[in-house]
Amino acid sequence: MSKLIKIDKEYKQWIAELSEKFRLSRLRASVQVNVEMLRFYWLLGRDIVELKAESKWGDGVIKAISQDLQKQLPEVKGLSETNIDYMKRFYSIYSQLHTISPQAVGKLEDGEKLISPQAVGELGSTDKYIRQLEDDLFSIPWGHHRHIIDKFYQSPQKALFYVRKTRQNSWSRSVLLNFIGTDLYERERKAITNFDATLPALQSDLAQEMTKDPYNFDFLAITENYKEKELKEALVQNITKFLLELGTGFAYVGREYRLQIGQTEKFIDMLFYNLSIRCYVVIEIKVKEFDSDNVGQLGTYITAVNHMLKHPQDNPTIGLLICKTKDNVLAQYALESSCQPIGISEYELTKLFPANFKGTLPSVEDIESELKD
Repeated sequence: MSKLIKIDKEYKQWIAELSEKFRLSRLRASVQVNVEMLRFYWLLGRDIVELKAESKWGDGVIKAISQDLQKQLPEVKGLSETNIDYMKRFYSIYSQLHTISPQAVGKLEDGEKLISPQAVGELGSTDKYIRQLEDDLFSIPWGHHRHIIDKFYQSPQKALFYVRKTRQNSWSRSVLLNFIGTDLYERERKAITNFDATLPALQSDLAQEMTKDPYNFDFLAITENYKEKELKEALVQNITKFLLELGTGFAYVGREYRLQIGQTEKFIDMLFYNLSIRCYVVIEIKVKEFDSDNVGQLGTYITAVNHMLKHPQDNPTIGLLICKTKDNVLAQYALESSCQPIGISEYELTKLFPANFKGTLPSVEDIESELKD
């Protein structure tokens, strides 16, 4: 083989492209294997339910199915009695959503809507709805499904919410469990906003979807009696976790972002850009109770960003005020007085250390002394 081939740029580029194609094809293959496996699990669960197998053949039928399938398919993993019981529950929980007509917006026993009116309009037909549902269900790992089934077996719509969030955001199992633990379903879309009155319909819905109330800041290690500056510094130091809590599509632009407005210098607490909504998001953090004056301040910053940073292809800038507490009526009145799109939420911060916590920790010298002894 010619030594020149090792240094030939075209050859090296070709090898790099082949390697990338192989990785992509292997990834697609693994995804397809997962899809087909989950489809099989769905069908097996369906058969157990629709055949009324336990009534027909007794309570031990799932154990018998497991043993007999393992004899027939000794090379196949995942056919334990426990896993087959999960397959039955997998079908049972989502078939409640799978078999309905989008035109019939019913209610489950726990009072949750099966399908929202918006979803009906978007889907347009039963077949399209079912295809979308199956795409979502068959696109996340089985281990994720088992955790969701354990938590929300009696709440199909809530379970589907976490399935779709996992798919949209490529959540790991630990991230999924974290958001389940912080009650994301109950918090999402809950901020008080004026988006309906200040934004076009599509952007208004997307903007509302990005909000939470309250935001959970328990990932911060911060002491009691903290100041506003300390909270903001802690959020920046934990920016990855803060972005995860904010939600999909947020890109961090800067903290104390400087704006020269006429002869006046102003500083935005935190500035982000949301890639999903394609707009700047101005975030102001207040460690005290909401005050209506906060809306005027935030509205000024939004207007300034629209004039100074927004490009023609960007959507209107959105403001988000995150405060310790708020009077919901006062917040709503304040928003009605503003023509800028603003959301108001609270934050939770329950894992606080005592104010003298750092003073109680041993110094490096103390630790070294103990180790020597």
